[in-house]
Amino acid sequence: MSKTPVLALMRYQLILCIVSLMVVPATAQRKKASPPARAISVDFNAVAGPLNTMFKECVGAGRANEGLRADWQQQLAYVKKECDFKFIRMHGLLTDDMAVYSQDKNGNPIYNYMYIDVLFDFLHSIGMKPFVELGFMPSALASGNKTIFWWRGNVTPPRDYEKWEALIKNLVQHFTERYGEEEVKTWYFEVWNEPNLDGFWAGTQEEYFKLYKHAARAIKNVNQSYRVGGPGTAGAAWEPEMIDFCVKNNIPIDFVSTHAYGVKQGFLDEYGESGTVLDKNPMSVSGDVLQSRKEISASAKPNLELHYTEWSASYTPADPIHDSYHEAAYVLQKMKQVGAAANSMSYWVFTDIFEEPGPRFTPFHGGFGMLTTQGINKPVFYAYQFLNRLGNVELVNKDESSIVTKDDNGGVQALLWDFTNTHPGDSVHNQKYYIRDLPAKAKGVLNVQINNVPEGDYALEIYKVGYKSNDAYTTYLSMGRPSQLTKQQVDQIKRQNDGSPYLKEIVHIKAAGNFSRQLDIRENDVLLLKMIKL
Repeated sequence: MSKTPVLALMRYQLILCIVSLMVVPATAQRKKASPPARAISVDFNAVAGPLNTMFKECVGAGRANEGLRADWQQQLAYVKKECDFKFIRMHGLLTDDMAVYSQDKNGNPIYNYMYIDVLFDFLHSIGMKPFVELGFMPSALASGNKTIFWWRGNVTPPRDYEKWEALIKNLVQHFTERYGEEEVKTWYFEVWNEPNLDGFWAGTQEEYFKLYKHAARAIKNVNQSYRVGGPGTAGAAWEPEMIDFCVKNNIPIDFVSTHAYGVKQGFLDEYGESGTVLDKNPMSVSGDVLQSRKEISASAKPNLELHYTEWSASYTPADPIHDSYHEAAYVLQKMKQVGAAANSMSYWVFTDIFEEPGPRFTPFHGGFGMLTTQGINKPVFYAYQFLNRLGNVELVNKDESSIVTKDDNGGVQALLWDFTNTHPGDSVHNQKYYIRDLPAKAKGVLNVQINNVPEGDYALEIYKVGYKSNDAYTTYLSMGRPSQLTKQQVDQIKRQNDGSPYLKEIVHIKAAGNFSRQLDIRENDVLLLKMIKL
């Protein structure tokens, strides 16, 4: 045999070897990169207990005077219908734009509840109750001129604590006369807002406790059964101190309230000018809630209710995460982690009709709301709507990012999500990251199995929120991010993100049968499966 064919053969074998070395690792790499399947398996007959509905106990709103607007009222009625919140909490009940308090030339108080009555009558007309935040200070009663926000809420202590107490007593007496003792017994009275921040309270902690003492005494003098609490602090602060003060001084306290947000620095951004970074800590927000419950349990009043009267991913009214599809999965993940530790978690807020930094008129400006000023549903709205569509009985479920329920009619509901914190870290502010078009990466297959489903026919409906699925902000980006939306553009965004099911079919379950379904899931997708018994 000549050397030429031998060399040719050797070169061919060498090439094959090199190719095989290149191909095998690449194949292995592809297999390794393929996301693992996730499985959710529950038994129709394995009941965990009644569904904890703390997620819809309360929702926030900017200030009381905004509640006199027709568009605000229309949006709240819609959110109540779809999400079924029980209470609403807002700032500014006692500020000058509500005309509650003035004095005659001799310094005698003049009380006027005309605007409060219009607002509270509306709340009752749609089946909601006020979570009454007592603040801020009427200027005729204030000790100073320091204010906060565009609408100038006075944050100074009263110059006369006895007159402050008389105002609160008269107000609560008015509520009792107008709505009845049994109704007002179901309300909550929270004294002030975030007094641990200089922006919201120009006094000391000691002065806040004095303010609280006089307000609590006023409320209990009207009716011992009325519920009063605080301190409504930012960042889960002052809780043990508040309880200790009340115990040592025999001051009534029926609940503890505080706030938490999921960004890394700061507590107050009055005009939406700070840069924020979503915290990478997987227990941000929820860790605060669990710690609050521990502090209450270790106190002299271990059975006090705990209400987080403000929370969301970010504390600033100019954070695009509020508009992003990421917010829906974020909210669900945090509430699942909280479990039964809180009696309520009040999302801040239900609408972008919100004027702390002044009236906002640009679409998708990162406002706190579940709805834009034009009434467009953001993805987080659907998270709460889906929660409200769950049944009243929760099934045993080991999965950490889902809730499976059944209802009294034999239907089954499964709310499933993926929360992936894709934020790149400290080098980029939310204000630069979440305004982008952010395609979601695949997270693999989600296998859902429900065993021992009763025999019969079921109407299956599957709903979805995620990237380009009920994702109004991404639709807005595709329009070129106009500074103003025409009526036609608003209508188009609403049509493309109207919450309709993406799948509807009839499923037949045989005797002692099982239901199973494979679903593709991406980063920060939220899925709701509803099986309606026919």
